[in-house]
Amino acid sequence: MWKLKYRIGSYLYCLCSFGLIAQHANESILPSSGVQETTQQQAEYSVEEEYALKQDEHDPLSNMREKFHIPTRSGEQLIYLNGNSLGLQPYEVAADMKQELDDWASLGVEGHFKENDPWYTFHEQFSPLVAKIVGANPGEVVCMNTLTVNLHLMMVSFYQPKGKRSKIIMEAPVFSSDTYAIKSQIQLHGLDPKTHLIIVEPAKGEKYITAHDIDKALKTHKGEVALVLLSSVNFLTGQAIDVPAISEVVHQHGAKLGLDLAHAIGNIPLKLHEWNVDFAAWCSYKYLNAGPGAVGGVFVHEKHTQNVNLKRLAGWWGNDPKLRFRMHLEKDFIPITTADGWQISNPPIFSMVPLKASLKLYDSIGMKAYREKSVKMTGYLEFLLDKMASKNIEIVTPRDPKHRGCQLSLLVHKNAKEFHEFLSKNGVICDFRQPNVIRVAPVPFYNSYHEIWRFAQIMKRYFEFY
Repeated sequence: MWKLKYRIGSYLYCLCSFGLIAQHANESILPSSGVQETTQQQAEYSVEEEYALKQDEHDPLSNMREKFHIPTRSGEQLIYLNGNSLGLQPYEVAADMKQELDDWASLGVEGHFKENDPWYTFHEQFSPLVAKIVGANPGEVVCMNTLTVNLHLMMVSFYQPKGKRSKIIMEAPVFSSDTYAIKSQIQLHGLDPKTHLIIVEPAKGEKYITAHDIDKALKTHKGEVALVLLSSVNFLTGQAIDVPAISEVVHQHGAKLGLDLAHAIGNIPLKLHEWNVDFAAWCSYKYLNAGPGAVGGVFVHEKHTQNVNLKRLAGWWGNDPKLRFRMHLEKDFIPITTADGWQISNPPIFSMVPLKASLKLYDSIGMKAYREKSVKMTGYLEFLLDKMASKNIEIVTPRDPKHRGCQLSLLVHKNAKEFHEFLSKNGVICDFRQPNVIRVAPVPFYNSYHEIWRFAQIMKRYFEFY
């Protein structure tokens, strides 16, 4: 049994669920139909190099790779399987950035109202494109700030403890920054995180969080939960949770549902409006390829955007744009009745520019084609791991494509750090999480089938000699 201690906030949680993952790695908790679909798909794969080359030759999205800078070392392209940590730079970014720098140089303040792409309305062009990716109406999304800042802003509006309804539910394992944010929000209301933060783990004998687990926690704390805040795709296991089912359960219990989309946006299909999610927040430097520290974004369901009396932190860019420049005349904040109403400051133009190129690429092919390639590539990686990997490695990500994105998390039982270093020395860039998880993510935009095949050969070589 594998016991993984993961630091959350100022104390440690023992993730017994991961022990169960290792213990039952070959048992399925998924519907039989999902297992059958996976088995049928794997029957189409082959361990031969010719197969990988043929897939690349007939890949309808193969030209997307040419639109990105691929990292190199000693003149050779690296096998970059780390888009779940930082996406690669689209070629168009440099030209887009130069244009804005040139406009700043030649126009100065008048760039706010220039003929093409005025800075005053610059952020508005992103909403329709992002809305398609997350399954929302354009008025329900806005690109602003960064992920944790946005989570704080959302909780100002959607975590308002009243009476005994004052607790927050999260899942384990969870990214530590989210925990820090939630604990501090609880403390801002004069409450104790030790009693008001509920961490939900998979049921005994199971591997992953389900709607039933959330329902059980809500029943245990009946009438006490104000907010359920979950990761749509878990950063460590790679599990994609059943948002529609969880949303139904959460709202039946009278709580609000918020999502962290850091590992979901631009990775898996989303229907936030249809699923009745109250709010969501994300970063854009992973699958959206917007660069380190890039501007993030939020989704606010239109049932909330219309409520001008909903508490929020206010700033001039969330104000009605017709009144925005009457700052010294208008003493009261009048929010825009869209997600824009949660903006505080004017958009950071140079942090937003890199996002333009990536969103255009998503729009050019659509999420359907993107997802189809993702499912096939990740399935191919899974197939090769099953065929070639040592018993020292177990895939802890769900086997059913419906329950994951492109990331596969590998539990390495022995010498995990050394294995990761071997991969790096042999031109593979992937992510290592202490103490023994390696995350591998073939991204449909810029990874190829042959790269996945080469990765498997490098991995096989390691286990043959070590």
